[in-house]
Amino acid sequence: MIVLKDVSKIFDSENTPIVAVDNVNLRVERGQIYGIIGYSGAGKSTLVRLLNGLDKPTAGSVMVAGQDIAQAGGERLRQARLKISMIFQHFNLLWSRTVSENIAFSMQIAGATKPAITKRVAELVALVGLQGRERAYPAQLSGGQKQRVGIARALANSPEVLLCDEATSALDPQTTDAILDLLLDINRQLNLTIVLITHEMHVVRKICQRVAVMDAGRVVEEGRVLDVFTHPRQEITRQFVKQVSQYQDPQQNFNPLLAQDLPGAILKLTFIGHSTQQPIVAELTLRYNLAFNILHGKITQTANGVFGELWLHAPANQAQLDNILADLRHLGIDTEVVKHV
Repeated sequence: MIVLKDVSKIFDSENTPIVAVDNVNLRVERGQIYGIIGYSGAGKSTLVRLLNGLDKPTAGSVMVAGQDIAQAGGERLRQARLKISMIFQHFNLLWSRTVSENIAFSMQIAGATKPAITKRVAELVALVGLQGRERAYPAQLSGGQKQRVGIARALANSPEVLLCDEATSALDPQTTDAILDLLLDINRQLNLTIVLITHEMHVVRKICQRVAVMDAGRVVEEGRVLDVFTHPRQEITRQFVKQVSQYQDPQQNFNPLLAQDLPGAILKLTFIGHSTQQPIVAELTLRYNLAFNILHGKITQTANGVFGELWLHAPANQAQLDNILADLRHLGIDTEVVKHV
């Protein structure tokens, strides 16, 4: 559906050329929700502009829905863009038009007939949950309702790809979750390919199947969301994963310093999928006749499935600890020795 091959974008400047996107290779399958995450200046928004043809790459190819966007121009680019829609951080609504008129606008530009527009607008109003607000103006809507209008407008011409550029960054956490649920529902109903550009790992965790982490114009890590969460390879990725704990109730987080005076080892166990249901602690207690103490635990849901984290105090000597770690590896449970005395 979307294939980027050796894509770079360099902007000229008076002093030194600015490399905004640096040799990026990505593949997004049809019907997938794909996250691209990075801090400000990482190159995310430039990458989006390459996907919809607003910018041309300095090098490489950008294939979207069977079209080489990098090479398309004129009428061919206009037709290609009909398959690619976008929603924005600050909604970009027409403030002098009602909800229905905002949704209809892109269809009018595309030359749709009035009966087709009326029918489609009614369908989309129902899809995004804005029944009864059809005649309201943007100034009369909440932030979440404005974004629902933006989503409906983006879907008006039945695109194959939906690009979301920081689409939830201006919303509060509760409204963010509601918009993400809506996008997930739309993806399931329409088999729409969605690319989410964000700096919030919570957004990625909630609905994305795969994620690419960008830093200084490059993709430094890419993979299934569950794999990236449980085995982050880069320091910047670990920083983003920590965001999710900060987004959740801070009391759900574990501070190893609170257990620093306990003798023995502090272990952090990471369970994936069905392993979250295994009676691991009970088995270890029986096998080693040790009084394992559960210090903290939590379960995190991603679009790929669940993973659990469990912090254990193990009053074990070095020989026992080596055997415990071997047993856990055999069971397929990742284990980190947070502290050992």
